[in-house]
Amino acid sequence: MAPAGVRAGSSGSAAAAAAGTITIGGDLTVNRLGFGAMRLAGGGQVWGEPRDAAEARRVLRRALELGVNFIDTADAYGPDISERLICEALHPYPRGLVIATKGGIVRPAAPDWVADGHPDHLREACEGSLRRLKLERIDLYQLHCVDDQVPLEDSIGALAGLQKQGKIRHIGVSNFQLAELARAQRIARIVSVQNRFNFAQRQSADVLEACARDGLVFIPWAPIAHGSPQTPARANGALEALASAHQASVVQIAIAWLLARSPAMLPIPGTSSVAHLEQNVAAAGIRLTGAELARLA
Repeated sequence: MAPAGVRAGSSGSAAAAAAGTITIGGDLTVNRLGFGAMRLAGGGQVWGEPRDAAEARRVLRRALELGVNFIDTADAYGPDISERLICEALHPYPRGLVIATKGGIVRPAAPDWVADGHPDHLREACEGSLRRLKLERIDLYQLHCVDDQVPLEDSIGALAGLQKQGKIRHIGVSNFQLAELARAQRIARIVSVQNRFNFAQRQSADVLEACARDGLVFIPWAPIAHGSPQTPARANGALEALASAHQASVVQIAIAWLLARSPAMLPIPGTSSVAHLEQNVAAAGIRLTGAELARLA
């Protein structure tokens, strides 16, 4: 069901609710297929204004119509532009919508993604996100990456301080290894991990297993990698065969595989196109059998 105040989806696409639900931090229940808002900012480098700002806003509104009630973004996307577009398109926000954002990366130029985990920067970054999103509290605020120049304990401690001030509801981390997650958990309650994970790239399998064991949500970024040089030809063939069997696209099968891979998984496929969004959300209704999953192991 779509959040209150948003009309139900149409056009035959399966609603995000078909993926089931997942609970973040014990008190935020969302449909288990979200939307990643990185690609709403301009170009392949995620820099500057979108080529079509009106379409970007339509994508966000259509996502809610299709039952998506978890949107992930970051101040680094644009920078600042993805957060601003979310506010322009969706504020005042419907009840039940969870907006997650991230801080800890700065963008001095289009090609640059530079870690900055200094506590002062994180406090400023959180304040900026609150302003752009027009929120009094961010439901899920994530440390975007580890800054090797700053003790991890200091970075997580800054987020814990913001949580105590009521500016953050829950703390998540991103691009973390297993040992780093354990260190963060000694400083604050961590409710989610957002790492690169997809059919072709499974290096974070140990982190996913820890999340499933400990009740954390695992948010795979770049959830689609069909055709990647890292994907063996045999694996691509298996995806294509299943896509044909289900009358679906390989992208939809890749998303369905993530949903079946672990109940801790909250995929966030992103796009700047309404048509692609509808195709992605339709993957929530695809059910892969045990035999089919074995073919993709």
